[in-house]
Amino acid sequence: MRIVLGLEYCGVGFCGWQSQQQGCGVQDALEAAMAAIAGEKIRVTTAGRTDTGVHAAFQVVHFDTDVKRPLSAWVRGVNSHLPAGVAVLWAREVGEDFHARFGAMQRGYRYVLLNHAVRPGLNQGLIGWHHNPLDAAAMNAAAALLIGQHDFTAFRAAECQAKSPVKDLRLLQIERRGDYLLCDFRADGFLHHMVRNLMGSLIQVGAGAHPPAWIREILDGRDRTRAAPTFDAAGLYLTHIRYPAHFALPETSERWLFA
Repeated sequence: MRIVLGLEYCGVGFCGWQSQQQGCGVQDALEAAMAAIAGEKIRVTTAGRTDTGVHAAFQVVHFDTDVKRPLSAWVRGVNSHLPAGVAVLWAREVGEDFHARFGAMQRGYRYVLLNHAVRPGLNQGLIGWHHNPLDAAAMNAAAALLIGQHDFTAFRAAECQAKSPVKDLRLLQIERRGDYLLCDFRADGFLHHMVRNLMGSLIQVGAGAHPPAWIREILDGRDRTRAAPTFDAAGLYLTHIRYPAHFALPETSERWLFA
């Protein structure tokens, strides 16, 4: 039997999604909680791994088990064994043709950026911050030059293990809400640090250090050293995962603060 779970988590205090020898990954916490309900070891497959300090408003995993439990046990039961920063939102039974990672048709991230002279206190670790005024219109003009299928080598981490740097970026838009910039990215897939690297360069455009056309020069040059440094992980959230319609799964969660 294959079960799929939707979950959310705060990346603060975890060393990213992936299981680690020291047991500090979100995956470690989830699998330990699931084992307590199943009475046996459970291994999950995720839609996408997140780095240290990155959050998920909407993450999807699947697992196989012969243990018979009501679906509610995989939600309320598992949650009773999870740390406060992780919660299962729902559970569904699916066919064996479902795969959380390889079946995902589109993924989306939102970067929440405080654009204010004073650093955050209340939301420290949950949002990014830039102290100088940013021009959202200039950032959107630069973002428009990145839409489509491109080689994103210039925005790829050196340790990225993806087979190809070519990705189809389908949405990149920046919306200002008061002192906040909400920056949305959707693509068929993302390279390691791709969103944070794009954020670093978009912020330089917004701050007036470069014109919007500069970001296309960086993209076409395929040279990571010419782009801005990787931006802070704190404001990055996995928010959106789309699967084929016949699975009838949610694509996102509307229950988080920055929806």
